[in-house]
Amino acid sequence: MNAKSKVNFIIDALMFLVIMAVSGTGFLRKYVLLSGREAKAIYGHNVNSYVLGIDKKGWADIHLYLGFILLGLLVLHIVFHWQVIKAMFRQLIQNQLTRQILFWVFVIASLVLLLFPFILQPQV
Repeated sequence: MNAKSKVNFIIDALMFLVIMAVSGTGFLRKYVLLSGREAKAIYGHNVNSYVLGIDKKGWADIHLYLGFILLGLLVLHIVFHWQVIKAMFRQLIQNQLTRQILFWVFVIASLVLLLFPFILQPQV
């Protein structure tokens, strides 16, 4: 196994572990650390609940940072596979103009999805 394959394997393994951690912290926040009204329905009053000494907001921060780590690993994954991605895209879409249009639609859609939290205004 060459060095690039080893690094790729490590990136993919880390990406998998971080995906599991993001999922776990999301489930923890949704199903274990209940919101105020759900906790009141179960306990009869508002309670502050903790897991490993960390409250719901703390787990939200961990969840967010894990998301940033996952995004960074995903970028590395794409960089390592860029030549394969280009070759598969060329085989899948043989017309160059169509390929360019789809590429830019994909890039723009990705940026909109990534940045929409900064574009939208909350309702008060």
